[in-house]
Amino acid sequence: MRILVCGGAGYIGSHTVKELLREGFDPAVFDNFTTGRRDLLVGGDVIHADLRDRNALRDTMRSGRFEAVLHFASLIQVGESYDQPLRYYSHNLSTSLNLIEAMLEAGVKKMIFSSSAAVYGAPETTPITESHPLNPSSPYGWTKLVVEKILQDCARAHGLKFFSLRYFNAAGADPEGTLGEIHDPESHLIPSILLYLLGKRPAFELYGTDFPTPDGTAIRDYVHVTDLAVAHVLALRKLLQGSESDFVNLGTNRGYSVLEVIRAVEDITGQKVVYQARPRRQGDVPSLLASKDRAEKLLGWKPGHSSLAKIVATAWKWHSRAPVKGGPPR
Repeated sequence: MRILVCGGAGYIGSHTVKELLREGFDPAVFDNFTTGRRDLLVGGDVIHADLRDRNALRDTMRSGRFEAVLHFASLIQVGESYDQPLRYYSHNLSTSLNLIEAMLEAGVKKMIFSSSAAVYGAPETTPITESHPLNPSSPYGWTKLVVEKILQDCARAHGLKFFSLRYFNAAGADPEGTLGEIHDPESHLIPSILLYLLGKRPAFELYGTDFPTPDGTAIRDYVHVTDLAVAHVLALRKLLQGSESDFVNLGTNRGYSVLEVIRAVEDITGQKVVYQARPRRQGDVPSLLASKDRAEKLLGWKPGHSSLAKIVATAWKWHSRAPVKGGPPR
């Protein structure tokens, strides 16, 4: 069954392509390789094109005979979105609109959308359920929420079926060691610590030590990237079986503070993490935890790789393989 994976050469996209192949699907990766990497692709056809190129999109959709689309392609740096809001709104909304329009023109009416916990903003209750008020605190979060609204309207008007998967903190690397996280610049916590320990960063900076949490550092819900990939395939199967559209959190309902993550890294690597304390970043909240009830009930999703020890161990295995910036080549 042919599936188009937009942004399939990125971190979560590449792991999902591997899971699609393992489950017998026929994925085609559509990527402009601005941030995606060819060395993260383990199979499937490759279409080197940009979602802003409407003609390339139309040609791809018309000729591909796709059953569904997985949409990972977007700008993702929350902090950068504060500084460059117009760039984020222009890119994330135009690419999504172009993709949905091309899909509908070609009669492809099933999409899995890569959304984010950023649509919730500062939590009013925890753990966060899908019925929590939607009040993004960053331009990035607003772009995800607006695309969700577009999907809802197209579902009503055109019969589009979708799942919007709201990730919490993606982390870890492929347990087999073939895939991992490579961002430039790297802003995620765990790889930032590991790259510092490997001498690929001059220092590790800890943002915020005065949060109202037990140890003063922010608490986040970390989800192993392989578990996220599995969730995408489960959601895809549900859509192909005729499921109605829905919004689903992908988290574990278990949080770890930054200092707890540091201790886990020290246990796995046997190295001491020395950090430089910095003020909180704009938009940071004390704690983000996801309710995983809907994902379990609707998708049958049970995250099997998301213990903190396994997340750190797989990430360490990936990042320590070769002395290059960001992560090892394949």
